[in-house]
Amino acid sequence: MNILILGSGGREHSLAWAVKQNPKCDRLIVAPGNAGIAMIAECASIDVENGAAVVEFATENAIDFVIIGPEAPLAAGVADALRAAGILCFGPSQKAAQLEASKAFTKDICDACNAPTAAYAHFTDADAAKAYIREQGAPIVVKADGLAAGKGVIVAEDVDTALDAIDDMFDGSFGDAGAEVVIEEFMEGEEASWFILCDGENVLPVGTAQDHKRAYDGDKGLNTGGMGAYSPAPVMTDSVIDKAMNEIIKPCVAEMAKRGTPYQGVLYAGFMIKDGQPRLVEYNARFGDPECQVLMMRLGGQILDLLLAAAVGTLDKAQVNWADDHAMTIVMAANGYPGAYEKGSVIKGLDALVEDSSNMVFHAGTKLVDGEITANGGRVLNVTARGATLNEARERAYHAVNSIHWPDGFNRTDIGWRAL
Repeated sequence: MNILILGSGGREHSLAWAVKQNPKCDRLIVAPGNAGIAMIAECASIDVENGAAVVEFATENAIDFVIIGPEAPLAAGVADALRAAGILCFGPSQKAAQLEASKAFTKDICDACNAPTAAYAHFTDADAAKAYIREQGAPIVVKADGLAAGKGVIVAEDVDTALDAIDDMFDGSFGDAGAEVVIEEFMEGEEASWFILCDGENVLPVGTAQDHKRAYDGDKGLNTGGMGAYSPAPVMTDSVIDKAMNEIIKPCVAEMAKRGTPYQGVLYAGFMIKDGQPRLVEYNARFGDPECQVLMMRLGGQILDLLLAAAVGTLDKAQVNWADDHAMTIVMAANGYPGAYEKGSVIKGLDALVEDSSNMVFHAGTKLVDGEITANGGRVLNVTARGATLNEARERAYHAVNSIHWPDGFNRTDIGWRAL
């Protein structure tokens, strides 16, 4: 098969790495890709949010299957354009992708099927939102309704912080994403992620993971796109998984189908778990980043077969074969992230690292300049390892991190602390 993956981050590098291991993959192109992806696949320059451009490229290159990595092309309707052209693809329609693109849409789905989630209110007016915050008090959670690259969520521990967040969102700090806001109750508990493939009717879980959103050790600092992750997540016990599937996932998927917007793709469900009871924090319409990296390390080449089953509607016949192991990824980010940071610093030591089925450095924001790997984003590298235990995976990952010379970057040193 000729396969095209859309995206340029660590998620897409890990997807490409796993897909390439499957013998069904004859030719692999990633658009636009990055310096790490270019080492294992062809890279192409396409506007991945332009459905017509993606269809034209796929047709010219005899692409059999398109895997859409990030959320922006989904929200732009690229999956719809591909399907209309008769090109097999993995990713939900534009309407179904509203599960991520609009938090108010997701809340409405949850209300309709009684899926447990945080109490909330939806606002298009700053003054009304502020009045609600003063009435509710803190802690409270303020969310930009639309896509904000994982940064449009403010967990406010006091009322003034929440009011400032409203000002930032309506003043355009999050672009169009902040034109509307959802304000939620603060949910206590332990957060975990669950990834479920959907073909519009059938669902198939493909793994649990736990992310670390805060920038610094001890869960301090601002929320980021994710500073590290591990899989599986111990808090996702069999009992919690059973409740999540029957009380949240299946009712929401059924409600989507009932509305004429069947969900086909990966459903990334974030839960807050307290006293063994999961409540939905949010849905994402794509694999998490950096959670995807640990899932791909554990799944390997079988992921292509699973994605194909989701795309053609045969998930009821598919099966996930799990190794009894653990994986961890450590994000190395540019100094200053998630605030202002500089691009262009040189990263040394990568070529000396072992890369195999248990050790990989997935590139998230890199660029090759004059033969050297340079930083080209906020989150730059995902140093990832597998082990028989989580502690073994952690030791391998941090050993690799400590072998990389990049004075202009930083990383958390406590990834996995909850489980360990």
